[in-house]
Amino acid sequence: MNIVTLLPFIVLIGAMFLMTRSAKRKQQAAASMRNDMQPGTGVRTIGGVYATVKEVNEETVLLDAGPGVELLFAKNAIGAVLTDDEYNRIVHGVEHDLKDDSDVVPDDASSLTETDEPAADSSDDKPIDLGKKDAAEEPADATEEPAEAAEAKTDEEPKKTDGDSDAK
Repeated sequence: MNIVTLLPFIVLIGAMFLMTRSAKRKQQAAASMRNDMQPGTGVRTIGGVYATVKEVNEETVLLDAGPGVELLFAKNAIGAVLTDDEYNRIVHGVEHDLKDDSDVVPDDASSLTETDEPAADSSDDKPIDLGKKDAAEEPADATEEPAEAAEAKTDEEPKKTDGDSDAK
């Protein structure tokens, strides 16, 4: 047999081996996380219930979900063991001390664009009109202008010619 014909099978078997190895590693990490739970630790179940571990047994975990609410869960039902800061932030709405954080992102982006230098002064403070002009203001044909528009233009600016003027 030729090795070229066996190559796809070898690649397929190698990919399956890597996928199962990765899944096994994730299962072991989850199992060690569940075994390391201690009473008083905040957890989140796979169903989304946040609670504090009250008692850890061989196969089960007794959780305190609030005043007078105790829940018995299987260890496999624990989705994540949370840090104290994370648990307090999610359950109680308590933020940790922000003095330790060096970079704080502001809520408003305008503070990121402000500078100490004054802005350059513009000579005209008139707003720029970007709207479309009326049909009465613009001539229909560039070579012919209505009489009223031509009179208005002579008052505002000198008449422009294209070189074929009647000037003598």
